[in-house]
Amino acid sequence: MIEKTIAELSAGLAAGEFSSRELTDAYLQRIATLDSKLNSFVTVTADAARAQADAADAARRAGNTSRLLGVPFAHKDIFCTAGVRTSCGSKMLDSFVAPYDATVVRKLKEAGLVTLGKTNMDEFAMGSSNETSYYGPVRNPWNLDTVPGGSSGGSAAAVAARLTPGATGTDTGGSIRQPAALVGITGLKPTYGRVSRYGMIAFASSLDQGGPMAQTAEDCALLLGAMAGFDERDSTSLDEPVPDYTAELNQPLKGLRIGLPKEYFGEGLDAGTAACVEAAIAEYKKLGAEVKEISLPNSGLSVPVYYIIAPAEASSNLSRYDGVRFGHRCENPKDLLDLYSRSRGEGFGAEVKRRILIGTYALSAGYYDAYYLKAQKIRRLIAEDFKRAFEEVDVILGPTSPSPAFRIGEKSDDPVSMYLNDIYTIAINLAGLPAMSLPCGFVNGLPVGLQLIGNYFAEGRLLNAAHQYQQVTDWHSRAPAL
Repeated sequence: MIEKTIAELSAGLAAGEFSSRELTDAYLQRIATLDSKLNSFVTVTADAARAQADAADAARRAGNTSRLLGVPFAHKDIFCTAGVRTSCGSKMLDSFVAPYDATVVRKLKEAGLVTLGKTNMDEFAMGSSNETSYYGPVRNPWNLDTVPGGSSGGSAAAVAARLTPGATGTDTGGSIRQPAALVGITGLKPTYGRVSRYGMIAFASSLDQGGPMAQTAEDCALLLGAMAGFDERDSTSLDEPVPDYTAELNQPLKGLRIGLPKEYFGEGLDAGTAACVEAAIAEYKKLGAEVKEISLPNSGLSVPVYYIIAPAEASSNLSRYDGVRFGHRCENPKDLLDLYSRSRGEGFGAEVKRRILIGTYALSAGYYDAYYLKAQKIRRLIAEDFKRAFEEVDVILGPTSPSPAFRIGEKSDDPVSMYLNDIYTIAINLAGLPAMSLPCGFVNGLPVGLQLIGNYFAEGRLLNAAHQYQQVTDWHSRAPAL
């Protein structure tokens, strides 16, 4: 059962081949047996999962035919989940039990998914390797000495290792797509505002977006249909109708215009990764797509722009963790200043402190215009590049990450090198566009990810392009031996 996709599990449940309780027990047993190697879960909610599974089985017997009813699932530990610890991978929130469900959690619960637990992540979603978590690094199931990517590395590793058939992730600068690439699964970052951020702990509010992670594009289509939609409690949520994302999956690709940014295929791209992407391009040509070179001239500025804007927003968002209302509080503070400084000093890890300091500096008097304001102007130029490109093409294609997974600890002392690992993903967040990563090969036994980028609200077209590719390849079906 555990090798099946969400779509296959849904069909099996509908046909009575197995019950949700049997399925849930199988995944819980696999987590208990294997997760000590991976460290992909922070919290396993076994008792609650079994109760939800029993309720799903009862609902099916009563005639409920929801496609996701009874399918096991996991949430990145950045989504508030009522009655369950929501840590955001940080000592600061190690003891925080959320009093309510995030909108995404509520919507997926209403769709009938069974929550297995909460997955590990980079602290406050700040990282590209899942090494900054207070609970220790997550390991890549394809090679336990390598990283799974971040910040949604726990979700990615759990799906790849078949500890769960699907999971939520969040993407601020590539944190769904990059880990999906490094562990060989499919991950989708929707258009900014397409999925509610209510109850999703904020890192950088103008960039953060939740999305699905699963084996296939078809699974992501099912999950996005349940997750997406307007939410009046989120001021950035967009009031757009949610289509049936599975309806377009089987449309042929003849005439699809695919753009290849010349900036994504130059210096810095690993040769093996480039070969995998070129092979994928050849498959798309066989499927009838038209391919042409395009240019995104300001894409090279995306990393420095991101590392001004994201830390600036983080410094503001994380100011609420002060030891007063919730979260970690230091022992025996001498006065209010001591309470603030020691609670924050003890509660935050090194990477979070680094980004708070950078962001505070960029927003400070005398530097705001030179750094933050200029970064926002360049952000507009990056978005304009994409706007021009989509006048010529329907989808943009390229690598997700410049190389396969690197070894744990390899880049820990070089934050700039770590930041450059997101060089192909960050611009999409700055522009607010949808994009996804899907497996397209292996280099030295490690997965390689292919990135597809779409215009605003073109998730259906991306999922169609990804699904058609997955019908003629089997990279997405390969699983690590654990």
